[in-house]
Amino acid sequence: MESWPVLLIKTFCGFFAIMNPFANTPIYVALVEKFDEPQKRVVTRRSVLTAFVVVAVFCVAGKFIFELFGLTLPAFRITGGILIFWVGFELLQGRFSKIQSPSREGGKVSADSVMRVALTPLAIPILAGPGTIATAMNFASGGSLIAVAVTVAVLAVMCLVTYLFFVYGREFIDFLGTGVVKIISQLMGLILAVIGTEMVIMGIKGAFEFVK
Repeated sequence: MESWPVLLIKTFCGFFAIMNPFANTPIYVALVEKFDEPQKRVVTRRSVLTAFVVVAVFCVAGKFIFELFGLTLPAFRITGGILIFWVGFELLQGRFSKIQSPSREGGKVSADSVMRVALTPLAIPILAGPGTIATAMNFASGGSLIAVAVTVAVLAVMCLVTYLFFVYGREFIDFLGTGVVKIISQLMGLILAVIGTEMVIMGIKGAFEFVK
């Protein structure tokens, strides 16, 4: 079993890569461009808070969800690993993942309402998409209280980081430039691809042990 400092660092890297504030900030800026400052603050708070609650529920209730639907941890790790690998692969190609990001049409429809933008597409699926949920459940799947506590704590920190990125989004993009943001996003894609591959390997190993 990994020590909690190792788990802490590994979990933070995983969340940072999948939630990817560098890539998501330009999306946020584009979606709230026509809103006034009070509306932007509402969108920012509600989207980050909603994402935290959704992912935290899966962290805490992961085992119950597995038992309720008759799922096994190896199967989830293999499926989640493939999903996360694909998100990372698309980021490496310089594209926003269709799994983790909304379509352009979806973004336009959601921009009709401040609440709808906060919930969809910002909270779900940009921040709390399938990849984020799969990553959270994988890190919390050890079942120990420490694993769950570390995962939820890191998730809270990552949501705070995302909140700050969103608040200072325009300044952030202007300071770094779109080229640097793209390079960082591709680096996050590489990290995600590695995490996804590791999840698949662990899932396959667990499946053979389960069969035995």
